[in-house]
Amino acid sequence: MTAQPQTIPAGYRRDAQGRLVHEEQIKPVDKLRDELVLALVERARTTHEALVQYKAAAFGEIEAFLDLSAAEYGAKIGGKKGNVSLLSFDGRYKIQRAVQESIAFDERLQAARALIDECLREWTEGARPELATLVNDAFRVDTKGEIRTARVLALRRLDITDERWLRAMDAIGDACQVVGSKSYIRVYERIGDSDQYRPISLDIAGV
Repeated sequence: MTAQPQTIPAGYRRDAQGRLVHEEQIKPVDKLRDELVLALVERARTTHEALVQYKAAAFGEIEAFLDLSAAEYGAKIGGKKGNVSLLSFDGRYKIQRAVQESIAFDERLQAARALIDECLREWTEGARPELATLVNDAFRVDTKGEIRTARVLALRRLDITDERWLRAMDAIGDACQVVGSKSYIRVYERIGDSDQYRPISLDIAGV
């Protein structure tokens, strides 16, 4: 059963503990603080909604432009579209649409680790302690208890031709799964006549 909201009598306000306090008992400074917070929150909500609408419009207009551009060559862009950069005619402004994928490993990562451990047990007898350190660091979990994907994937760049190692690298590739993605719009302005761009921040912490 849903609790009915309590009606606040005229001349009273509810405080942070849920108690009803008469207006005359509230200090002027507390009233001013309340007015300031509510006013800033309302403006924040308006700004947030404007950013939501801007992001939706920007993604839609960029996708429509990409389809139009591809149509000039008789091509059709299918599936999920990835990263793209668009520049103004004079090169002063740049818009980037970036897609950041979240990657996780399935149970096949354990098979890869077992094969790698076989290699290490044999190789460390000869002397490759730095490789053992590199591998152990790659498989060490972060503060959230999760494997750091970038470090595990970096193992695939090592130039090792041992058949067990190669099978382990295949297992890592197969175990790698895209579990989600986030899309971003980034806006940049060129710095003077240089080839460097600075972001026009849409993040409140960056302005």
